[in-house]
Amino acid sequence: MPLPPRPTLLAGLLLALASSLSTAPAQAQVGRSVLTLAGGPVALSYPTDAVATPQRMGPFEVEIAPGAAPRPGPRRLVVMSHGTAGSALPDQALASALAKAGFVVAQPLHAGDNHLDSHQAGPAAFRTRPKEVLRLIDALAGDPAWGPRLALDQVGVHGMSAGGVTGLALAGAQWRTLGLVQHCQQHLEEDIGFCFNGALTAGQQAARRASYERARGVPEAFLPAELTRWEGGRTPPADAAAQPVAPFDPRPDPRIAVVTLAVPVAALFSPDSLARIRIPVGVLGAERDELLLPAFHSRHVLRHCGACTSLGELPGAGHFDVLSPWPAELAAQVAAQQARGGLPVPGFDPAERRAAVARIVDFHRRVLQPQP
Repeated sequence: MPLPPRPTLLAGLLLALASSLSTAPAQAQVGRSVLTLAGGPVALSYPTDAVATPQRMGPFEVEIAPGAAPRPGPRRLVVMSHGTAGSALPDQALASALAKAGFVVAQPLHAGDNHLDSHQAGPAAFRTRPKEVLRLIDALAGDPAWGPRLALDQVGVHGMSAGGVTGLALAGAQWRTLGLVQHCQQHLEEDIGFCFNGALTAGQQAARRASYERARGVPEAFLPAELTRWEGGRTPPADAAAQPVAPFDPRPDPRIAVVTLAVPVAALFSPDSLARIRIPVGVLGAERDELLLPAFHSRHVLRHCGACTSLGELPGAGHFDVLSPWPAELAAQVAAQQARGGLPVPGFDPAERRAAVARIVDFHRRVLQPQP
């Protein structure tokens, strides 16, 4: 009886490939849970094997599996810091993309600077936001359910708009309120969306302008400490330049390993402190951003930070075009609260945003290397 023919090399390779595909894990879906941690609500997005379905949450529609069981860990964490008066949902597309890439994503609601309560928006919240992120990481580490599922020796941070202050401060950059004042003394008419943020009426704008002018020409020794105190990253010692073997690390917490920024508040950061950043920072701008002009904010970071990489400048995009989902009715309400700009730009191609989201995810993945 003749023997059956031996399989060719090609057939063997095809069989091996088919076997590997059959055992490969399926594309992760996105689970989402909201917890109370570190004194406030935190939205967690994470990979799950449960089926995600469209969910209506207020004016937002997101595709998630609410309360689903997460895939086994331990997994890398990315903390996302929202913009002024913001929340987690407008940036769910990025949170979901990170979760599908294998990350657990934590989105805290920043105290005193969120869609429910924004009385501390501005420098007061800029001071507290990085501390809230670090407290959240500690709380997750100690949480009996999530602590064992996370590898927290290296953590990523993403900041949008005012969240850019969070990200840059955690990367080690420093700012002070005097930097904001001096920027607006010089560039108020050009950067009016930033300098008059929260000041809509003529009276409010006149009072804001007068507050900037009161500090003009006053020696720093005579200004309040609240204006002149450095915030954010660590201040280098006087002999830091004489330590070439172990360069000074300006990060307030060494667990922060990578940062991405989208249309960040950045004009108030000193060039010297941006130059001291040592971890990778990716910066996404928007070409037609009228709230935070790229020349003074995203490009300011890229000009002075050698560890920073451009993730592109979205062509034809305004400030809030980086967000998704961003319902039209909410966009109109938010734009009405801006001194200038804020509406989606007609003709902006959402495909550009999707490509930028992929670049942000890849930037974190290259450093943190999450498991599938």
